[in-house]
Amino acid sequence: MTGPTAGKVTFVGAGPGAADLLTFRAARAIGAADVVIWAASLVQAEVLDHARVGAEILDSAALSLEDVVAVYERAAREGLKVARIHSGDPALWGGTQEQVDRCDALGLEVEIVPGVSSFSAVAAVAGRELTIPEVAQSVILTRLGGGKTPMPPGEEVREFARHGTTMAVFLSAARSGQLTQELLEGGYPTSTPVVVAHQVTWPEELVVRCTLGTLEETVKEHKLWKHTLFLVGPALAASGTRSHLYHPGHFHGFRRADPAARKALRESLREERTRGAAR
Repeated sequence: MTGPTAGKVTFVGAGPGAADLLTFRAARAIGAADVVIWAASLVQAEVLDHARVGAEILDSAALSLEDVVAVYERAAREGLKVARIHSGDPALWGGTQEQVDRCDALGLEVEIVPGVSSFSAVAAVAGRELTIPEVAQSVILTRLGGGKTPMPPGEEVREFARHGTTMAVFLSAARSGQLTQELLEGGYPTSTPVVVAHQVTWPEELVVRCTLGTLEETVKEHKLWKHTLFLVGPALAASGTRSHLYHPGHFHGFRRADPAARKALRESLREERTRGAAR
């Protein structure tokens, strides 16, 4: 008589909340699980529609890390499949790595299913691309220091703000005054566009546009202190630029460049480099 098969834990990125933002892979993992651990306060209950009849359902809000590890230990003993549902993407602020390390120590198979991060969901709802040619080609994901988890040295918001590119600031609505001050100290002007998003993709979703100069006022007006994300930077209002990717002068493995357009594009790039050197 053979013993139980090795257990498995799948960390499932459920996205910012809306159940229909689950990937097919995520839905399959939930459906295959003997035990589903989910964040009820951060993910809509419809995600559980994918769970099989008879699956054990646990709300992670009531569990400490030790409680969750106890479930993993049982999975290792009994050969159970566990779906650990996290909001957003497991790669960001999910306490995922400490769980993966414990699963590895228990000899459990581990799989991580990526999810839609709230910063990309907010950009979609706001109808904005975050990387605009000639304006911003980087996105910084960060949060204010001084919260429950200390920030490493050199990762202050004011230091990241000095880049002047697009920033997505998580977990910081309760200290909107400090956030505003650090962004200003980093060099953003008060006119910098900001998107304030609360519980994006939920029925009670709130998305408000303001400027850095009115960020604190906007947060306090709407009484926001959690489940809120900020997008900051000039790309949020930029227009009139063009990507080279679809320029007729650009070529790649599937398309030849138009010779005249190619010449014009190269001259434009040369002029752009000259202006940059002059600055």
